[in-house]
Amino acid sequence: MWMYTQDSGHTHGLSLVGFAVEAADGAIGHVDRQQDQPGMQHLVVDTGVWKFGRSVLVPAGAVIAIDLRTQTVKVAPSREEIKAAPRFTTDSETGDTEYLSAVGDYYLSLHSAPLR
Repeated sequence: MWMYTQDSGHTHGLSLVGFAVEAADGAIGHVDRQQDQPGMQHLVVDTGVWKFGRSVLVPAGAVIAIDLRTQTVKVAPSREEIKAAPRFTTDSETGDTEYLSAVGDYYLSLHSAPLR
C-alpha cells in the first residue's frame, strides 16, 4: 500500500509536486507534497478543485499511472472514495502510525480499486 507498484511509472527521485491528479471519474487536484521514504510513500493532494477544497493523503499503492508528458498522476480510487478517506489535517499525521494505519486500511477496503 505504501509503495509505488513497478508498473506505475514511478522512478526513484522523481518529483511529482505540481502534477495533476486524476481518478477514472475526473480531476481530484494536484500533488502538493510527496513522501518517498520506503514503506511510507504517499502523496498529499490539494483538492482545491472541489468546493471547500482540502488536502488528502493518497498512499503510493493507489497510483496506477504517471504520465510525465502531461504531468498527470492517475489513481485507482474514484473521486467519492478519495473524498470519503480519513481526513488529513496536518503534516504531523504523516508520522502518526494510527492515522497511517487507518488510511491504509481504508484504501485496502476499497473493492473497486486494484490496490497492491
